[in-house]
Amino acid sequence: MKKFVITAALAFTLLGVSAVQAAFSPFIIRNGSTTSTPPLILPNIAYVPGATEFVINEGGQKAGYGTSQIDGQQIGDIQRWAITRHDDESRFAAGSGPAVAPYINLWVTDGAGKFAVIANEPSDPAFQALYNNGWDLDWNDIKDKPAKVFENADKTWLPNNGVGLTFQDVASYTIQAPSVAELTTGWAGLGGGAPRTLGTNVAYGFNWIFGDSLANYVSGMEGYVVSGASVPEPATLALAGAALVGLFATARRRAARG
Repeated sequence: MKKFVITAALAFTLLGVSAVQAAFSPFIIRNGSTTSTPPLILPNIAYVPGATEFVINEGGQKAGYGTSQIDGQQIGDIQRWAITRHDDESRFAAGSGPAVAPYINLWVTDGAGKFAVIANEPSDPAFQALYNNGWDLDWNDIKDKPAKVFENADKTWLPNNGVGLTFQDVASYTIQAPSVAELTTGWAGLGGGAPRTLGTNVAYGFNWIFGDSLANYVSGMEGYVVSGASVPEPATLALAGAALVGLFATARRRAARG
């Protein structure tokens, strides 16, 4: 009976980790104009099975790859930020927006109805050195890097009024996507580039973002081809899972010894 109880507890924890690692959802944030072809989101098998291609046709278009599986966690709890790119980045100037895309957008809240987006800038020299066919970052990589604040004109609830921040400065802020109703009502500073689904206002707490300005987009085929988008697993959950794995292994060894 003891062995069964320990096994069940381990299975529940592993199922919880699997839920955290669920697939991202691709979505269109905005189109550049009413006359252009909107961003395309396509399956791509030319590089790896299961890869996803984001084709940004002109400046001003924007698409995202989002998840809300870690909504409710703090930014500082994120253990890993990772995504692999398979398209040819050498098409673009080294260090430019398209060469080092995608970038990170996180919705954060004060828990009292205020929201903002915390973002990195991949073309910032502080981030460029970390780019290698995509991103594979841990907290030590990112904590001292510049963090920009968008999508709210009121930044008084953020450290230093939202100016000159690093990710460490916002480590205690909660990741949380606004609801459809909150985004539909809106607030001062909320713009058309906010990471939310065009037409429905469905939003995700954590987002990889493709395309934006004239300096950061892919024109025509091929687009950004990505796979292996990692849900940034909270460190506390990973540690809990590891602890139970160890407990289960110990119990099995004891059972084997009789």
